[in-house]
Amino acid sequence: MTELLIIKPSSLGDIVHALQVATTLKAQVEGLRISWIVGDIFAPIVRACEAVDHVYVFERKGGTKGFLKLMKEVRKTKFDYAFDMQGLLRTGLMMSRVHAKVKAGRSDAREWSGMFYNRKVALPPDGRRSHAIDILLQFCPVLDAKPELRGTLKFREVDELKLSFAEGRGGAKPFLMFPDSRRAEKCWGGFKQLTEMILRENKARKVIWAGNNRVPDRNAYPPEQFLNLTANTSLVSLPALIKRADWVITNDSGPMHLAAALGVRTLGIFGPTDPRLFGPYPLTGPTNFVVQAPVGDLKLLSAKDVYARFQKIRARFEKGR
Repeated sequence: MTELLIIKPSSLGDIVHALQVATTLKAQVEGLRISWIVGDIFAPIVRACEAVDHVYVFERKGGTKGFLKLMKEVRKTKFDYAFDMQGLLRTGLMMSRVHAKVKAGRSDAREWSGMFYNRKVALPPDGRRSHAIDILLQFCPVLDAKPELRGTLKFREVDELKLSFAEGRGGAKPFLMFPDSRRAEKCWGGFKQLTEMILRENKARKVIWAGNNRVPDRNAYPPEQFLNLTANTSLVSLPALIKRADWVITNDSGPMHLAAALGVRTLGIFGPTDPRLFGPYPLTGPTNFVVQAPVGDLKLLSAKDVYARFQKIRARFEKGR
């Protein structure tokens, strides 16, 4: 058995990318056991991933005492490989405490974390202008695996999940929207108007809002057509919720990357970030689409424009089925 430790504490989108790489490695390397160091906030989704065998939880507010306690636990295992997929001082210090024959990290690692590696992973041919997943896939050759996505990202189902609304009337799946994002400049303000347009077009249509932070709907939509799960969406339930959606419409965010990874039809709304680098992967995929705001300013992107674009995408998609 080959023991691999992945160090990737945050954030959600980056973790989803790394989980795809872990799934790829599991599909190509026989007898591979994967352990993972992850931040406490994101531990539930890593623990739920079928590609991960063991999880070490990094308590962000644990201080020095918490860090030393974590690393004491990690040091009980002698790993064959350790991958620092984050490349920051904090993760470099974690790497320095790990027992591993090969300690590999990104060649573009920051904050002096590179001094703790004995092997550096080169960037893809396009360097930093590569998609985040393509950068992480370069870890695969360290284990003699090909740097291309393999296998299917899977999560363990949760018994307590109640998704009767998401099942839809007559088998129809809802549109799932994530109107929030971790960074304010990536939050588009047109989700309320877009929801109204979508619900108006079809009385049997259902829309669900989801996400960490509360986004008020002011009871503006018929309750039989709309469900607001913002501030009430657990990470462990997120994959099951996304898989039940007809479409996922979202800002540039972690849920967007998860939807694309699960093969659900995804429309990403982009402002200042470049979808070629951070869009749903791959951008050429048959279920991945983006809308880019004029000059990268989301304030210049109207709900009417997004709705029109969405209608064209749906029509083209339905025609090609």
